[in-house]
Amino acid sequence: MKEIIRFGLILMFVALTAAAALAAVYGITNPRIQAQKQAQLQSALTAALPGSTSAGIAPVSENGEILYYRARDGQDSTRALGYAFIARGVGYSSTIESIIGVDDHGRIVGMKVLSQAETPGLGTKLQEIKYGEADPWFSRQFIGKSATRVAVDKDGGEIVSITGATISSRAVARSINAGYAQIAQRISGSSSPEK
Repeated sequence: MKEIIRFGLILMFVALTAAAALAAVYGITNPRIQAQKQAQLQSALTAALPGSTSAGIAPVSENGEILYYRARDGQDSTRALGYAFIARGVGYSSTIESIIGVDDHGRIVGMKVLSQAETPGLGTKLQEIKYGEADPWFSRQFIGKSATRVAVDKDGGEIVSITGATISSRAVARSINAGYAQIAQRISGSSSPEK
């Protein structure tokens, strides 16, 4: 019986020590992780809203939840340069997160895939940059299209699906349609300067 109590106390000591070490590491690394995530988001926002600067982009939130981002002109703060929102769609093996920039008319002006964990060599081509090009070819197809009607070629749309990754391609297109539908009325009502 003494052995069981002794081993139980040793196990408890080891577990408490490990928990304390994990808490300390988390306390040290979490601020750095959050700062890195914020920097990545700012970079993605300026990519999705060409011509904007980090200082000119502000989140629009409701009940503590960010609905979308608004970019203002640096010279004329009453004029909106565009809006950005995060679109999430369920792909083949993960949730694909993209940031989409639109103008006042709902036309896509920029797009960047933020995160995905799709099948290597297939779905991961969402972020593939071909040799000699500056940006991902898949994302570039969305520029200039209406955010309300983007669809892949297999569904009668103009976006060329990634070969072998139609589910991933559809997930991105459908997430853009759904994401824009959620914020379209708010964006159209935000064109007045006081909003």
